[in-house]
Formats: sequence, structure tokens, C-alpha cells
Amino acid sequence: MTRNSTWAAGVPPLAADRAPDGATASFERLCLRAGLEALGEMLEADAAALCGPRHGRGGERQAQRWGRTSGPIGFHGGKVSVARPRVRERGGREVVLPSWERAVGEDWLGRWAMNLMLLGVATRRFGRAVRLPEGDVPAGPGAGVSKSAASRRFVALSAERMAAWMGQDLSGLDLLAVQIDGIHVTEDLVLLAAIGIDGEGAKHPLGLVEGATENAVVVQALLDDLVGRGLDPATCRLFIVDGAKALTKAIRRTFGRDTPIQRCQVHKARNIAERLPKALQAPVRRALRQAWELDDAARAERLLRNLARTLEPRAPGAAASILEGLDEILTVVRLRLPRELRRSLACTNIVENVMGSVRRVCRNVKRWRDADMALRWTAAAMLEAAKGFRRLKAKRHLPALRAALTAHRAKAATITPIAQQTRAA
Repeated sequence: MTRNSTWAAGVPPLAADRAPDGATASFERLCLRAGLEALGEMLEADAAALCGPRHGRGGERQAQRWGRTSGPIGFHGGKVSVARPRVRERGGREVVLPSWERAVGEDWLGRWAMNLMLLGVATRRFGRAVRLPEGDVPAGPGAGVSKSAASRRFVALSAERMAAWMGQDLSGLDLLAVQIDGIHVTEDLVLLAAIGIDGEGAKHPLGLVEGATENAVVVQALLDDLVGRGLDPATCRLFIVDGAKALTKAIRRTFGRDTPIQRCQVHKARNIAERLPKALQAPVRRALRQAWELDDAARAERLLRNLARTLEPRAPGAAASILEGLDEILTVVRLRLPRELRRSLACTNIVENVMGSVRRVCRNVKRWRDADMALRWTAAAMLEAAKGFRRLKAKRHLPALRAALTAHRAKAATITPIAQQTRAA
């Protein structure tokens, strides 16, 4: 009588009628035994379908039994060793059993590793996160719960998901606004990310590129990638940026000189406050907020110019900072957007929150080996953050943004021919 050796070492079989005897073992071990027993029966059924009954003679057998071998299958973030029958064709070629192929085909181990690492579990502690040290489920050598095994799975799955994300077609997205900002990974490595907002208020991670700084070449590479994936440059959209001149230059070169660009008011207020004495910071912030809350762009501009004139004797640097990029600071006001929508679109808080998630996910990384590693981790963190995205708080006012962008493009199309005729004259 041939002995059934389907069980892994240290995991003896547990028949259904003996289940109460195993009450001292954990329920997880009980499930493992029952699962292995069911898998063993399925493998034996596959072998019988191909080779006929064991020790049978004659019949139309497609293959013949060739002993047994052991192989790992995924279980609870790691692996357990399972013995299975081997089957070969007449010519000697190995035949894969359908049940075994399905059992090892799903990449649950990679998902375990990626999920736990995105939650902040270090690779050195991965084994403890999926298997209790004092538990009764085997986790010996080859169990696949080591730090190197978890790291390899994370690298493979994060690279696969990043490639799929970076190759997505963007032509089907009805984007009204795009926020662009960068995150400094190391002193010589900056990642530039773009987040889009569609007509329903949903937020979409759009793209990611690496560079040494937020220079025009890096920004242009990001915009070229978005356009190449289907973002129509002829459609008027609102771009929200942190104030880097390279961003404005590349956006206008790609999407047109009349493209509305909003400078982040939070960044602007912070830059101004950092150049002021401490006693002046609170009143200046209040004055800036008062100007940005106005519905009249002309009045808001006069208020900001008066503020700069008042500050010039005591803080000339802060006064110059107020006047720098003044037109782009008031873009959402000039578009006559509702106040609630202006508050959502006058800053880069959406992409800043995503970058906060990137920092949280990447806090366990002690050394960035190269740009590819930084891209994989950042892309994985952005996709993880996207799972918790909510619609824009002022989403009911987005039709007003669409109408304002249409009117802005029509006005720019009317003014441009007049300006050309004036220059020609």
C-alpha cells in the first residue's frame, strides 16, 4: 500500500472525524491541515484522470506516474512544503497537474508583502507580522517570510504596478484641474508628481518623473509623458503649482500661453511670513487672507499692492515677494469661481497630502539605492493613497469652473488675433 505523503513536514494529517482531538492546536493549523488534505485529494484525482487508477493495467492512459516530489505553496504570507505526485508523458515530458497549477498561480505572497510594507512593517519584522513566533504553524527555512524574500516580492509587484499605472491611457479622463508638486527624496533626487481632478470631483494620480531639481527639463518630461498618454493639450484646464518658475514656463509652452495657472496661496503665505519679523507675521497673514477672500480681483490686487507698499520700509524682501507672481496668485478670483471652490483650488493641498502619504510609507527606507527604487516606492505610495481619495469638497461648483475655463479660452482666442494685428500695424 502506497503511503500518502501529501503533508508537509511537521503538519500531520487531521481527518474530519478526528477534528475534536486537535482542539489544542490553533484554528489556523486546523485550516492548514484541512486545506492540505483537500489539495492532496485534488492532486490525486488529477493524476488518476491522466494515468488511470494506481497499479491499473491497460486502458487509454495519457501519461504515467513518476513518483512524488515536494514543492512550496503560499500560505499566510509565507510558504509551506507540499508533496505531490509527478506525472510524465510517454516521451518523458513533465505534465503539470491542473490543481497544482491553480494553487501556485495566485501571487498572494507578493500581495502580503506589499500590503504590510505599505502599512509600515519593516522587512526584518515581516516574519513576525505573518507568523507568530510561538505559533504552531511551521515557519522554518524556506518558508518565504525572511526579509530578503519579502523585499524581492515587493520589488517585483511594485515594479509591475508602476509600469501598469505609468502606461494608463488618460484620454478618457475629463480633467478640469491638475496639481503639480515635487518631493525631495534625497539631496540630489526630486520626484515630480501630478494629480488631476475631473468634472465629478474625483482625484486621479496622473504621473511621476524623477530629476535632480524642479527644473524646466524635468517638468517638461512630466508634461510630455501626460500628453503622450492622452492628455489633450488643446483643452483648457486650470493648473495649480507651488510657484516654481520652471513649472509655469513648461506649462505655458505645452498647453498654451493663455493657460490659467494658480500659484499655491499656502506656499506663498509661508514664503512671505518667513521673510518677516515675528511681530508682523500674524497681521500680514490676515491681510493676505482678506485679499484672497475678495470676489473682486481688482480690489484684491490693490489691497496686496498697498500691503507691499506698507511693508517695504521694514521688510523689503517680503514686499517684493508679495508682488512677485501677483497675477497667478489671483487666478481663481479672476475666473470668478465660487468662494468654496476657490478655497479648494487655490492651493496644492491635494498633492501635498499625497506626498505626506509617501513620506509615511517610505519612513522605513534608510538608504535610497537609485532613482528606480525611489520611483517604485513613491508610485506604490501614491496608488495606496488613491484608495482613500474622496471627491473634492466643492464638487457641486465644478460646472462653474468648466464654464469659466470655456469663457477664458474664448476670450484668449479673441484677444490674440487683435494683438497680432496691432503688432503688424
